[in-house]
Amino acid sequence: MTAEPGFGVYVHWPFCAAKCPYCDFNSHVRHKGVDQPRFLAAFRREIAHMAALAPGRTVGSIFFGGGTPSLMTPETVGGILDAIADAWGVDDGVEVTLEANPTSVEAERFRGYRAAGVNRVSLGVQALNAGDLAALGRLHSVDEAMAAVRLATSIFPRASFDLIYARPGQTPEAWRDELTQAIEHAPEHLSLYQLTIEEGTPFHALYAAGKLKTPDEDTSRALWDVTQAVTEQAGMPAYEISNHARPGAESRHNLVYWRYGEYAGVGPGAHGRLVVDGVRRELAVERNPELWAAAVEADGHGLVMDEPLSQEAQADEFLVMGLRLAEGIDLARFQRLSGRRLDSRRIDDLVFDGMVERLGRDRLRVTREGFPVLDAVVADLAG
Repeated sequence: MTAEPGFGVYVHWPFCAAKCPYCDFNSHVRHKGVDQPRFLAAFRREIAHMAALAPGRTVGSIFFGGGTPSLMTPETVGGILDAIADAWGVDDGVEVTLEANPTSVEAERFRGYRAAGVNRVSLGVQALNAGDLAALGRLHSVDEAMAAVRLATSIFPRASFDLIYARPGQTPEAWRDELTQAIEHAPEHLSLYQLTIEEGTPFHALYAAGKLKTPDEDTSRALWDVTQAVTEQAGMPAYEISNHARPGAESRHNLVYWRYGEYAGVGPGAHGRLVVDGVRRELAVERNPELWAAAVEADGHGLVMDEPLSQEAQADEFLVMGLRLAEGIDLARFQRLSGRRLDSRRIDDLVFDGMVERLGRDRLRVTREGFPVLDAVVADLAG
């Protein structure tokens, strides 16, 4: 039996010092600076609007994502946390995560964030060699990154960092060495993402022109296998397809998503899933930061989508999110959401092929062999 998904709040800070060439997130560079008091006031109003839609919740997790939230002042972070506490009840053990880039200037703010209420930091390290950091457009050095990790672990009760693998020219042997080095510094949690070429990014243009080559299918699978072997041996197995943690150190906020809980999304480009008057709704916010702020000032929110989700859409989302987890999904909950059972013959076929396994009568999860082809497994089950 898994824990209840809980209720979370996602706060999107859309600004970056520079745009990374692989990134398709809603992030923007503003060389003239950002009017943080104006944006804080807008966050306060939008948080109040979300609380009016979904009152009476208890917040178990808060996540500052971006963009680069570590460009916010500690005062802005503290003001947003105060607004959330004014809008909803907050659990005594609330997890408050802030994403940070490990440059020395931003690291100096860590003590301010901790005083404001942040108790978990997630650092965008991405690579542990200078050449790949430069190719990925990162502004920090390896030494800066490791210094930031050490500082973070000395200040925050919990910390994580990200690495990107399957980079151009990367070999399984080199990745094994790099990942082993990373684990020596990782306090409790690592997010390990295979590089994907996203449409509309500079990397996509280079890839389309034949100027950027990613590892072939066999090498990508070998890199995946190395990832699982090294992390498991170190006591940090995957609890989700790209996330690894020591037991008890999983990201509670991300578990809200993957367990298909409720969450409010505030800030430019944020998304949410709220149950309003008994109906689960999909919400999305204006992506452009300045248009978002103007909309909130005029209307109290920046919502551009607020629509009910059909049973079929909920069932599809539940499968897509839940099957990413090593714990798998509750089959009875799928039935309640969708109004139907999963096709037992499809399940049996996937079990026979070694792609999924049953956990008693009530749960289903993807196997280690199934995870590299997760999209195909989900499509087969959903069909």
